[in-house]
Amino acid sequence: MVATSGKGHPLTRFGLLWAVALTLSPLSLYYHDINLLPAIMSIAVIISLAWILIRSSRGTAFQDWAWTVAGVLYVGWMLSYWLNLDMLEAGRNWVYLALFTTFANDTGAYFIGRKWGRHKLAPATSPGKTWEGATGGLLSSIAGAVTVFLLLNLFCSFSLLYWQLILLACLISLFAQLGDMVESLLKRNLEAKDAGKLLPGHGGALDRLDSLIFVAPMVYYYAIWVVG
Repeated sequence: MVATSGKGHPLTRFGLLWAVALTLSPLSLYYHDINLLPAIMSIAVIISLAWILIRSSRGTAFQDWAWTVAGVLYVGWMLSYWLNLDMLEAGRNWVYLALFTTFANDTGAYFIGRKWGRHKLAPATSPGKTWEGATGGLLSSIAGAVTVFLLLNLFCSFSLLYWQLILLACLISLFAQLGDMVESLLKRNLEAKDAGKLLPGHGGALDRLDSLIFVAPMVYYYAIWVVG
């Protein structure tokens, strides 16, 4: 969850447990052929509303609950797609490709933006982002995706046409940078410098995951709908 600064008090600990349960929910369907997602959502909604009824003031009750639910869906639901992706045919390869292409994007965007960045990409939302950095991230994503794809095919067969690979790399770069800017927007809306205190000096744990949050569902549906 995001560390707030006076604008409401979401159920942080319960929200974290809810997010973890939501993230791991695909495992129940994969290993036990039981879909626990409806049960998790129903039970958690009831408990959270009851807790808000008891503990929150009347003036902030809905706001506290809304931030809790939003945080759970934003983190838990979206990250659950990494498990869904792993469960596909050749799923481990898809996970490696998505992860390392995202890391390549982040690395390229950071270093190229730091050295040559001049033109602001979204000054109101994320002042540190530049068009040069975004372009560097895109090119790094393509290079990273091709490298990972070639390395994977040294050890196993991973069928993917090159136009599909390049298009995927471009989409990963777009969605990774979009996820980063969305997280920056949420922090600014909450007037919070960091997205938590778990990793001091790094903006919080969520700042290490923001690029991955939007990438997983995009790659999952790309694998199903585009590659087949």
